[in-house]
Amino acid sequence: QVQLVESGGGLVQAGGSLRLSCVASGIIFRIYDLSWYRQAPGKQRELVATITDTDTIYYADSAKGRFTVSRDNRKDTGYLHLASLTPEDTAVYYCHANYSTSKLWGPGTQVTVSS
Repeated sequence: QVQLVESGGGLVQAGGSLRLSCVASGIIFRIYDLSWYRQAPGKQRELVATITDTDTIYYADSAKGRFTVSRDNRKDTGYLHLASLTPEDTAVYYCHANYSTSKLWGPGTQVTVSS
């Protein structure tokens, strides 16, 4: 079955950290670019970070210096490490795999940061 599944979200206090995982199945994971997006209540979905198939990395300004994106192609898994979290980081976090016309989304994982 072709799918992405995120995990690792939860409730954390401000200043805390979390590691999100995105496990892919049914695709040749290593050829895909992998991105993380988030969507806060009442807001549009926004790009947080991308790691390409060649390990080129991009971060949104809001993520620079706090979040770290990585991948392990042996495990068909991508990761997003979140640190120094603030209540403004509260959102559903989605992973997105992209290769040519193949574009996949996971169902998302909720991250809630309390003040």
